[in-house]
Amino acid sequence: MPRNRPAATCREDETFFQKWGSLLVLSLALAIILIDATLLNVSLKAIISDLHTDIQKVQWVITAYSLTLAALTITGGRLGDLFGRKRMFMFGAILFGIGSFIASIANSVPVLIAGESIIEGVGAALMMPATASLLVSKFRGRDRAIAFGVWGGVAGASTAIGPLLGGWLTTNYSWRWGFRINLFVVAVLLIGSVMIDECYDVEEKPTLDGLGVLLSSVGLFTLVFGIIESSTYGWWKAKTPFSEFGLSWQLGGYSITPFAIGLGLVVLTAFLLWERRVERSGRTPLVSLELFANRQFMSGAATTGVVAMGQAGLIFSIPVFLQAVRGADAFHTGLALVPSSIAAFIAAPTAAVLTQRFPAKRLIQFGLVLNVTSYLILRQTLNVNTTPSDFIFGLVIQGVGLGIVLAQINNLTLSAVSVQQAGEASGVNNTFRQLGSTLGTAIIGALLISAIGTGLLGGLEASKVIPQQFKSQISSMVSKQSSAVEFGGGAQIPASVPQKIKDEVTRVSHAAITAANRKALLVGTIIAFFGLLASAWLPGGKRLDTSRSAAHHPAVKGDE
Repeated sequence: MPRNRPAATCREDETFFQKWGSLLVLSLALAIILIDATLLNVSLKAIISDLHTDIQKVQWVITAYSLTLAALTITGGRLGDLFGRKRMFMFGAILFGIGSFIASIANSVPVLIAGESIIEGVGAALMMPATASLLVSKFRGRDRAIAFGVWGGVAGASTAIGPLLGGWLTTNYSWRWGFRINLFVVAVLLIGSVMIDECYDVEEKPTLDGLGVLLSSVGLFTLVFGIIESSTYGWWKAKTPFSEFGLSWQLGGYSITPFAIGLGLVVLTAFLLWERRVERSGRTPLVSLELFANRQFMSGAATTGVVAMGQAGLIFSIPVFLQAVRGADAFHTGLALVPSSIAAFIAAPTAAVLTQRFPAKRLIQFGLVLNVTSYLILRQTLNVNTTPSDFIFGLVIQGVGLGIVLAQINNLTLSAVSVQQAGEASGVNNTFRQLGSTLGTAIIGALLISAIGTGLLGGLEASKVIPQQFKSQISSMVSKQSSAVEFGGGAQIPASVPQKIKDEVTRVSHAAITAANRKALLVGTIIAFFGLLASAWLPGGKRLDTSRSAAHHPAVKGDE
């Protein structure tokens, strides 16, 4: 029997300035969290040179940030329910600032991981669910649609602003300024938090499901670890033995990936079984299983994850093409993604106004159709001579679709739950988003690198310009360099090789990278289409009822 959840308490007598000013503060917090997830993607070369390290170690700095968010966001939402959402928001902001300061003065990769990936990641995991749950608590009806429209626009724009800001700061100042500016933003958040009133469960005992936290964190970490490391160790057969703590694990010739993913799924299953046991005993679980029985919530969360998956893949693939084929630097790579950012920022609040005339479900589906269309346009546009300006039309379509979806999907998803469930629901929803982003980068990234390697070798073998005696040597050389293409590198060949052959290797390399990116965009199209399919289970009523709690309608049975 599901337990009766207590009511939540929030102030209802806010002034206009307090109410809408708090929206700006919460949106700013969301922006720096998402910007930091992509800030370093265009700054890898500078960091490697500054810290005297290599690609693999710096890549872990970025992926560990996503890992921390994915593993602890649910816990962050639950802590907000228990101890106050504003309190957790402010504490998370302070941690975020401390982590940013440590990262800004880091003189080694371990210090950078401690600051950016762990301390910042924990702070972000506390802030992110609080931003959405506070919006649910503070806004109702049409105001909530507008609030989530702004929130969704910020989310869509931030993913593209990250590479642009990181590239500009790296090119003109230092990659360290990407963290230093966070200190100023955190100060603004803490000052602006005076406009946010506390909201918490008035009858909930301040207890935390410790074993649930451990199981969910370990399960998600292991699952995401397996996905991310697939590009290094392979999906099934091992590309190289798994090495950790100075030991090499042969694993019978198999990759660590299936073992890690399998273990993660087992631990997450144990987590759900434990949560059911806790809930049936009348205690407070980390995540109420009522959420997973709520069709509207789960449909929205699944759509959110799939959309994030496609978006992450797009942000990964286009920069590879621009840097490796078109020779763009960090700043101009980020600049090329700005049309998507601007379009998303404008489309999201516009879509909120349209909810007065059209059902939220139809708006979301329209946005998803635009997403599918944009991937097809971008794929059709892509060839070795494509310039950044050629991408503008496709990116604008993609940004409009993304903005519409992000604005409405969060509103529709979180409106399916009661105010007192908002924290944990927001945590689960954002976990779906983080897992989607990780899957998108891992799967499309692995596909891209694999396709580049295959295309390079096939193109070199088929070349009529390269003499047969050079093919074996050059093929062996470039096959070891394909993974570096992710960071804008190209095939490097000895100076003794004739210029004619060098030019041919460059041509083959560019053709292989372009073909691989076309495959990646095709996968992005398929992912976006699955998002459209997932949206079929969303409720289809003309108006979204955001004035009542989910206690009145705990599970949506079908379209209203």
